[in-house]
Amino acid sequence: MITPATHSTEHAELDCLIVGGGPGGLTAALYLARFRRRCLVVDAGCSRAALIPRSRNYPGFPPGISGTALLARLREQARGYGARIETGTVERIERHRLGFRVQFGARSCIARRVIIATGIEDTLPRMHDTQQAIDAGSLRLCAICDGYEVSGDNVAVYGEAECAIGHAAFLRTFSDHVSVIAPGATAADEQAIQLAAHYDIRLICAEVHELRPVDGGIEVCTVAGEKHRFDILYPCLGARFRSEVAQRLGIACDADGALRVDHQQQTSLPGLYAVGDVVSGLKQISVAIGQAAQAATAIHNSLEANPWP
Repeated sequence: MITPATHSTEHAELDCLIVGGGPGGLTAALYLARFRRRCLVVDAGCSRAALIPRSRNYPGFPPGISGTALLARLREQARGYGARIETGTVERIERHRLGFRVQFGARSCIARRVIIATGIEDTLPRMHDTQQAIDAGSLRLCAICDGYEVSGDNVAVYGEAECAIGHAAFLRTFSDHVSVIAPGATAADEQAIQLAAHYDIRLICAEVHELRPVDGGIEVCTVAGEKHRFDILYPCLGARFRSEVAQRLGIACDADGALRVDHQQQTSLPGLYAVGDVVSGLKQISVAIGQAAQAATAIHNSLEANPWP
């Protein structure tokens, strides 16, 4: 007896699903929508860009623009060309004969291509009113973005000695008053200590009891009872790459969890791309949007070359 052949009715609902609604993910959606591709952004609402009180180094906005305002503009622009943006968290991505099956919340869909644009999560110091300090500009996360605005302020970098002193040396371009708070730093950190001395960076090795926002800055209280006040504090405590959902597919990443990509932003798994801070490299919005344009164009071209299924 011959069993009749069966044909699956499954089809790819999307040309591309984008995981993450930061500048990189939204720019990719804009490009794909303008390429007339069916695309969906699933946004967990935790873009690092939303923490920016005002960016003055993003091209095209001479007075600067807040991170939330930039994200709102990007969402409006992408939606204007037909991109869909939904709130949710992608819990699972599986390989599928048509591309990938992506699960978020109670839903799942099949997408021919996927872009990971999940970014990183900074490790922030334990303190009261962290968001207030960020909004006030006294707690800052990126010296490359806003070092120019430091301009002579009394600045501190807080973290492990070698990393913090490297950041502080960069900040000496903008201020003569730069300190490093490196609890537990010892003579074993000789090279870092010599670097601090070379750049005339004040080194505070005492254990920290409390960090607290004060009018116009941040106060650092040590276990020994000393108090140090700074206009601006940069934490240098590391960050977590939000790459877990991609790593479960077994794709290549570095020791820190940053996803490795080729010149078209494709990961080691064909059809899966990554852009922005989740990729190893310079953590800048302008870099993320350039990578997004590259990935979206590569995806469009790959779908043109292989239009079915």
